[in-house]
Amino acid sequence: MEKLKKVLKIVGIIMAVAAAVAGVYLLVTKLLERKESSPAQIDYVSCSCLDEEEEEE
Repeated sequence: MEKLKKVLKIVGIIMAVAAAVAGVYLLVTKLLERKESSPAQIDYVSCSCLDEEEEEE
């Protein structure tokens, strides 16, 4: 009975570590997806000053 408890304890620890790794992986992939998609939207600035300089020339 003692061996069974030790085995179950080890299996439980392994499952907890695997769940933590999977959670971190999902979090990182979601953050990277947001980071890759957002710069185009954030960095875009509509500026008409370049149009005015071209018209003057």
